[in-house]
Amino acid sequence: MESDVRVFDTTLRDGEQAPGCTMTCDEKVGVARQLARLGVDVIEAGFPAASPGDHAAVRAVAGEVGVADGPVICGLARANERDIDACLSAIEPAARRRVHVFLATSDVHLRHKLRMSRPQVVDAVAAAVAYARARCADVEFSPEDATRSDVDFLCEVLSTAVECGATTLNVPDTVGYATPEEYHALVAGLRRSVRGADGVVFSTHCHDDLGMAVANTLAGVRAGARQVECTVNGIGERAGNAALEEVVMALRTRGELFGVRTGIDTWEIARASRLVSACTGIRVPPNKAVVGANAFAHEAGIHQDGILKHRLTYEIMDAETVGLEGGALVLGKHSGRAAVRAHLEARGYRLTDEELARVFARFKEVADRKKVLDDRDIEAIALGEAWRAPALYTLTCADVTSGTHTVPTATVHLRGPDGLVRSASASGDGPVDAVFQAVDAIVGKSGVLVDFSVDAVTEGKNAVGGVAVRVRESGGAAGGEAACAGRPRAFHGFGANTDIIIAAAEAYVAALNKLFDARQQGLAGAGARPPTEPPARQAARHVVSGSPS
Repeated sequence: MESDVRVFDTTLRDGEQAPGCTMTCDEKVGVARQLARLGVDVIEAGFPAASPGDHAAVRAVAGEVGVADGPVICGLARANERDIDACLSAIEPAARRRVHVFLATSDVHLRHKLRMSRPQVVDAVAAAVAYARARCADVEFSPEDATRSDVDFLCEVLSTAVECGATTLNVPDTVGYATPEEYHALVAGLRRSVRGADGVVFSTHCHDDLGMAVANTLAGVRAGARQVECTVNGIGERAGNAALEEVVMALRTRGELFGVRTGIDTWEIARASRLVSACTGIRVPPNKAVVGANAFAHEAGIHQDGILKHRLTYEIMDAETVGLEGGALVLGKHSGRAAVRAHLEARGYRLTDEELARVFARFKEVADRKKVLDDRDIEAIALGEAWRAPALYTLTCADVTSGTHTVPTATVHLRGPDGLVRSASASGDGPVDAVFQAVDAIVGKSGVLVDFSVDAVTEGKNAVGGVAVRVRESGGAAGGEAACAGRPRAFHGFGANTDIIIAAAEAYVAALNKLFDARQQGLAGAGARPPTEPPARQAARHVVSGSPS
């Protein structure tokens, strides 16, 4: 189906800029594959000039999903030749490419951030857009903080961008300041006043600082915008971006009002939501529209009575439309490796033999306890095992003693980067704290736990539990991709198991591995070699031993 409105997904760029949402290259490629299955028109894969790691990730996405019949792969660039060259290099493997150039236009940005005059901004936009268009046929221009810009000046800048070759004009509500009425009037006015407006596509990019990102995006569509920029689960800077799932389902559910369509396969929405949540560690609130656990739940007796008589009494969407059906119970402890691979590949997961081996081993372990697993269980296992940072440390065993009148104590065994298995015992405020203390005794106190969440993946007392943690670098930012404006970055880990304590241990180790990987990238950039021995242990109460693997 040819869509009327393009869906421009910026989960991998603006979404990943949210605090704690750092993803590894493999995770970004995995999310990009799911976005392609979802049917987005454009994937903004990152900001290539920001770091070598971001450049590599954009290039990996371009090579993996940038096929001829796939989405356009886009990179972000500031209005200078260095950024544009980095962007062009990163997106080069894609069959369909776009350069997204931006420069602020509001007086507050010009005065306090850019220290540029209005004529200087116009000249910079003209030079950057022309430079990009000479090297790429698809160029988008964004006037950052458009909704707080002088409208006449905004029209001048956008007209210049069109004259110099821009094919898409974005209207960012960068700080979530506008109301729907204001945003509608702005987009409609720009479409009337910008020279050459008939030959370009207008786009929306709205943030949720005042809770109106989706409403503003829809107002932009009604004003004639034919591209919407959004993120899965609405993640993004500060309060986030317009949520893809909400925008898409609003356009679908209220089709008679908007009169436009997207090309999104809505059945893939829930899977995309779960994947992004697992990769970033950002939990989806139960009351989140479209994909929240309570989005199609009914507890009040009056509501339940109405639903039993006719679902339309209290539901405007079918849960299955967004992929929230429970899933067929098809795999159990007697299922083989080929069946697990086929099951996951049918759902968009492409695993290497090594990744499949880890997933299958965990599948067998969980199946021995739960007997039969559904799609959600298997997906959680795959998310916990397949996309990990290089396994500098691997959990081999964790034993915990805890009770009402017992001090929680844990003994943990980790295989280190030198191949030796080391163990440590520690006590804590609870069993999870004891496990984390024991892990720290082996690897050194390298991170600060900033977030810990537990979710039941499926129903029942034997449900698989998913644990997400975020760890921040102790004492400052890590090297390489970890550095962000001088502030410490947070690293996410995910674990899935019927035993929540084991899932927590795996999630914590996974987060620390990402932290160590980022630190090693920074050290490698300075010409140093990463250590092969774990850091010295400082806590005297911990007992540590080592043995060959």
